Amino acid sequence: MDTTKSGQYFASHLFLPRAQLQALIDALNDAGFRCVGPRVRDGAVVYEHLHSMAELPAGMQDEQAPGSYRLKQTDSQRMFAWANGPQALKPLLFTPRETLWRAQRQADGGVAFAAELPREKPLAVFGVRACDLAALAIHDQHFLQQAHGACVDPYYAKRRKELFLVAVNCTHPASTCFCASTGDGPRARQGFDLALDERDDGFLIECGSDRACAIIEKMGLASATPEQIDEAILAMEQAAQRMTRSLPSRNLRDALFANLEHPRWEEVADRCLSCGNCTSVCPTCFCHSEQDQQQIDGAQSTHVREWDSCFTHGHSYIHGLTVRPDTRTRYRQWLTHKLGSWHDQFGRSGCVGCGRCIAWCPVGIDITEEATAICGDKP
Repeated sequence: MDTTKSGQYFASHLFLPRAQLQALIDALNDAGFRCVGPRVRDGAVVYEHLHSMAELPAGMQDEQAPGSYRLKQTDSQRMFAWANGPQALKPLLFTPRETLWRAQRQADGGVAFAAELPREKPLAVFGVRACDLAALAIHDQHFLQQAHGACVDPYYAKRRKELFLVAVNCTHPASTCFCASTGDGPRARQGFDLALDERDDGFLIECGSDRACAIIEKMGLASATPEQIDEAILAMEQAAQRMTRSLPSRNLRDALFANLEHPRWEEVADRCLSCGNCTSVCPTCFCHSEQDQQQIDGAQSTHVREWDSCFTHGHSYIHGLTVRPDTRTRYRQWLTHKLGSWHDQFGRSGCVGCGRCIAWCPVGIDITEEATAICGDKP
């Protein structure tokens, strides 16, 4: 990390005492947002409705490894001293299941169609990590930009337009994290409204949008001190240094496509369950299926979109043929798309280094190990 540039970056920060975090939550509620933040449920940190800072996971830390995720309670007062949970921003914007439109049979025999756009209150999300901001930028390209003749997705666009993001720079990466190697963390650099650096006594805070500045200006915060800035810089450097996993390169497109018959594909297929956990927790995967569900009397039907995975049998079913009939070809499709052809679509890899697919894989398959094994053995 370039400390000179980092020092210039942190020089614009204000200091938010820990007790005033509640004032920020209240201010966003007053501004019409429904606050969502990290809370502990079913042994994991997940995003849920946030009323009070007392609901944040103070003292909670995570222990992650291939196929393993555990939380432990400590005496620390820090609320964001964990790496990530199974969720990213994806389920808040591109929901796991939603109705896109309804069709209603009319008395004259015709059919009327009505779109079902989201009606929820705008969200303000606390605790967003840098890796998930990078994933959000990819989803913005996919769902919002009219590249290759595609249309803007109105469902994603409605939620995205009103989203307020409070990022927290990550100082406690898990052993499965490798965002430093992908260039996506641990510090949030863009795409947020507010970014926080947590300390024992409070937060360094930076505004990333005009609407955020308007809220913060009313709180009368003091500037961060040089000592607080130095500590924040050191925390970011140490977080990056603690990440031991990495991909062989940020662009593996050519290496992957040169090794489509590598024996490692068969080896990983013997371990993979094709369960789709990796695609569910991945912050960038966006495969989905659509179907019509009819009422029993035939008077009305709903057109539903729900998440799908390239690991399912039906995902590659086309006109009586399953293009990828086994786990070997499905895992190969996932990895070569994620780390290879994604560069053709979005100009970068589809992996942001969050490590979720490693921790939440039931058999502990490690994407960094598989990519290294396949791409390190050129034909």
